Amino acid sequence: VQLQASGGGLVQAGGSLRLACETSERTVANFGMGWFRQAPGKGREFVAAIKWSGAATYYADSVKGRFTISRDKDTRTGYLQMSNLKPEDTAVYYCAASRLGIITSQVRNGDAYAYWGQGTEVTVSS
Repeated sequence: VQLQASGGGLVQAGGSLRLACETSERTVANFGMGWFRQAPGKGREFVAAIKWSGAATYYADSVKGRFTISRDKDTRTGYLQMSNLKPEDTAVYYCAASRLGIITSQVRNGDAYAYWGQGTEVTVSS
């Protein structure tokens, strides 16, 4: 399974960006997809996740109400719509996927995802 992340860039505080993560996997009915980020000098942090069957979503408290995760089964692409961006959102964002689904208790655990994209950089200026 290959994941191709895109959509990062430089934006001013308060602005918006939409990240996309396209998968090469043809069967996505049971996909679980997550977005994680890593800021300079910090560890990996969970951002959001979605179960492709049923579209249940999960968010880190730091992004709840500002970010929206979604997926398009037809194009096999996951999205992370980021609004009201803050300088502390600056990081490299990674999408990750579990081909055989993911249980709710593990959606925030990066080790539960077998496949990772290459990362896309988001910089928010103040």
